[in-house]
Amino acid sequence: MRTVIFILFFIVTVTSSYAQNEALAKNYFEQGEYEKALAIYDKLYDKNPNRLDFFIALVEVNQQLENFTISEKLLQEKLNNRIVNPQLYIELGYNYSLQQKDSLARVNYDKAIDYTVENPNYSYTVGKAFSKYSLLEYAIATYEKAMENESSRDYNIQLARIYGEQGKLEKMFSSYINLIEKTPTYKASAKRNFSDFIKEDPTAEANTVLRKELLKRLQSNPDVLYNDLLSWLFIQQKEFKKAFTQEKAIYKRTGEDLSGIANLVLITIAEEDYENATDAVNFIIENSYTPEAKLQGHQYLMKIALKTASKENYPEVEKKFEAILNEFGYGSQTYAIQVDYNHFLAFNAEKKEVAISNLKTLLKDRLTSFQEARVKMELADILVFDEKFNEALIYYSQIQKKVKNDVLAQEARFKVAKTSYYKGDFEWAQIQLDVLRKSASQLIANDAMELSLMIRDNSLEDSTQTALKKFARADLLALQNKDTEAIEKLDDILTNHKGEKIEDEALLKQAGLYEKTEQLEKAEANYDKLIELYPDEIVADDAYFKLAKLYEDKLAQPEKAKELYEQIIYNFADSIYFVEARKRFRALRGDAIN
Repeated sequence: MRTVIFILFFIVTVTSSYAQNEALAKNYFEQGEYEKALAIYDKLYDKNPNRLDFFIALVEVNQQLENFTISEKLLQEKLNNRIVNPQLYIELGYNYSLQQKDSLARVNYDKAIDYTVENPNYSYTVGKAFSKYSLLEYAIATYEKAMENESSRDYNIQLARIYGEQGKLEKMFSSYINLIEKTPTYKASAKRNFSDFIKEDPTAEANTVLRKELLKRLQSNPDVLYNDLLSWLFIQQKEFKKAFTQEKAIYKRTGEDLSGIANLVLITIAEEDYENATDAVNFIIENSYTPEAKLQGHQYLMKIALKTASKENYPEVEKKFEAILNEFGYGSQTYAIQVDYNHFLAFNAEKKEVAISNLKTLLKDRLTSFQEARVKMELADILVFDEKFNEALIYYSQIQKKVKNDVLAQEARFKVAKTSYYKGDFEWAQIQLDVLRKSASQLIANDAMELSLMIRDNSLEDSTQTALKKFARADLLALQNKDTEAIEKLDDILTNHKGEKIEDEALLKQAGLYEKTEQLEKAEANYDKLIELYPDEIVADDAYFKLAKLYEDKLAQPEKAKELYEQIIYNFADSIYFVEARKRFRALRGDAIN
């Protein structure tokens, strides 16, 4: 037993020593201290002559020291062994190319490829080695010969990546599509790779090449795969009507599955193309085989109606909701659309009491735990809206117990904190927020962090928290759509608490309310003041981005917008707006948009 333990201890010690020496040699190599790296790799290879990685490292470090003759000798000796690794022909060829001996380099590269014809199992290793030295044509030749000689081998993914690097778009897309045809599960990954080349502009070169390739294949072989990829392409181009045409073709070929059209509806609604979204939803309703699918279609229609309705249309919207519920019933099967309906009644139609009563009645039905939690969340939100804070807190607490392992529980905890904040109970709000900063949901964690910092920052210099209480009140008034009163409350802060920490938050909040109420010049003035007075504060990037959007979308001053987006790109690299600012800047400059 002692002998076994000793042997194991010896093996572990030796392995650990090798790992440490290897790491040290790599570090020396990366730092350009090649003599030191060489000394260690010499020893490592001497003790481990079968380790190819040590051997290649030894060759490379000699090349860095311009010891090309030594590298050549090492490689030739290896190639004279009984078993040859064809990768070493590439290493030898590259060693010649470093000395401008290009004809000798080519001879060895060809030997590597020829070797794979006889020994196909080396094709991937050889192709990868060629790619390592950017010898892309040789890598292509390796993979293509391997696939010609053995139809079972598939190197389309390697070829596609190489063609992409070379800018050979037609060959790249063709290789990816070939891969998907053989391995359908790769479709999602291929789409992600397409995204590196496809732009929002339908006339962009990559878009045109992919569209032509798919249409050509679709004409010769009407496979729904090509319809699916065309639909994806049209969605990237925001051509939702064309995407809908492809999704209808898929449905007609496959039968009952409407999920593709349903997904398209959600994307189209998010992009605010309500006309095409409505057409797609009507198709779902007309072709649904089950009441559940028809109901979901009606729910989508009502979401569109709520997005597009003005106050004058609210009675008509209410009637549509009632007609759907009269058709499908008021039970648990329609709980989701009932939640939407009562949200509309409370937050839009000024019928809070009716909404509260309806939701309490719904809770008496036989709901699942998740359904019950969703209904209680909406009920609690309405109670906060109605300033019935204590009752709302009870429901939020019940949700946390009911679905404690779901993200819904984290959302309820955040709303406990937000409700306590509205009440002016900042200490309890802070306790909840500190827990949520570690939330699994990044969105909730970010919201918790933002509110926590605001409470903490505005409590340090004012122990009475007077300004913070006013700000929380303004926040609640804004939630209640009492925009004029909220603006006045923020004016109070800006007048009577000038120079205090909360001023920047008040300016930003008020600017948003000015935009909402179409007081655009006042919104512009607030954003300008924020940029002037608080260029280094946490809200600075918000001000730059929101003012840029204001100039671009509402004030028709694209040049000013472009300048502000550029400021975000150069001065706020860590901003959550960075990616969108860069995209909008490029669009305004006339670039194609990724």
